[in-house]
Amino acid sequence: MTIKVGDKIPALTLKTNTADGIDDLDTGEFFKGRKVVLFAVPGAFTPTCSVKHLPGFVEKAGDLKARGVDAIACTSVNDAFVMGAWAKDQKAGDAVTMIADGNGELAKAIGLEMDVSVAGMGTRSQRYAMVVEDGTVTKLFVEEPRAFEVSSAEHVLANL
Repeated sequence: MTIKVGDKIPALTLKTNTADGIDDLDTGEFFKGRKVVLFAVPGAFTPTCSVKHLPGFVEKAGDLKARGVDAIACTSVNDAFVMGAWAKDQKAGDAVTMIADGNGELAKAIGLEMDVSVAGMGTRSQRYAMVVEDGTVTKLFVEEPRAFEVSSAEHVLANL
């Protein structure tokens, strides 16, 4: 079943790469008491994700925060080391929290996984963006396959 507006983000322990190394990220704690824009990409270092998706959120971070967003997070079915390297490559800094969904647990739990084995990528996350307020999804923008429109930083900003 696919997550929808009004649903809670599932309680999971994912990973993030911090200055101190790999840390657990408890989704219940991460989303608690704040407004978070969470977006997902099919893979770190992939073309659309690296040229448009993540850079858009890095660029628009100040605008999103000015509109009441407390945090911006990017998730992908990649390990925390890859997500950390991608954050450095993209100069994401503190603008975007990179959440590694290495086993695809979040993608599966919210029903937004996809099989891209034909491209040699296995099971990944669909491309989407959502606004989560105190753990509850208040806006959800899921892309059609191979599209990049509704999950962009600009689209999210226009819909806050």
